[in-house]
Amino acid sequence: MCVFRPVQIFILVIAAVALAGCASGSKPQATRPAGPDPYYTAMYGPLPEERFPLPATDISTVDPNFLRQQVPYSTYEPPGTIVIDTPSRYLYLVQDGGMALRYGIGVGREGLEFAGEARIGRKAEWPRWVPTSDMVAREPERYGPLAGGVEPGLTNPLGPRALYLYQNGKDTLFRIHGTPEAWSIGRAVSSGCIRMLNQDVIDLYNRVPEGTRVVVIQAEPPMSAALPPVEAPMGTTADNPLLSF
Repeated sequence: MCVFRPVQIFILVIAAVALAGCASGSKPQATRPAGPDPYYTAMYGPLPEERFPLPATDISTVDPNFLRQQVPYSTYEPPGTIVIDTPSRYLYLVQDGGMALRYGIGVGREGLEFAGEARIGRKAEWPRWVPTSDMVAREPERYGPLAGGVEPGLTNPLGPRALYLYQNGKDTLFRIHGTPEAWSIGRAVSSGCIRMLNQDVIDLYNRVPEGTRVVVIQAEPPMSAALPPVEAPMGTTADNPLLSF
């Protein structure tokens, strides 16, 4: 029979702890995978049940602040109101309890922005698009060939949904609509309309009825953090007139 003295037992315990530490230290540490948060990847995933199956949106080019999220929002506007903060590039759907759903948006280039109040006078799924007469007059080479309109589909500049803004019962020709150009969210690139990520405009479309009040803020807030200009990726707005609406 082996009999261990207290000193020997202490040495054996120390050795066992040291070996355990070496073993645990040899295991690779878990690291968070690079790329967008899986929560948002799922949120902007494909929608195969759509009339035109909608692919996932590549959100790797989108600032995470512009992805859909519920945020505290202090406003005098009642729940159900849409507030478009043009300088900050956010659209808010006001909720109860001082909260709002916030979506990132792309807005009109300087001089083409919408301002004031409106109502959603019409809603359309997979709408047809026709350039306005002003667009054709301003850029006849670009929009003249499209004056007859563009049929619904994945290349239609209005995307899968459009909310038509009316004032005093008349169409203002401004819309809230989708876009396949995720990189343009947070930028002033459109011909005046409010563009949203395709999955976001579907989400908003499902939440608001016709007649919803829309308030558009144009004044620059103090200490405005303007985003720097960026070059459009090859094959996008710069080359395709359909994607600048």
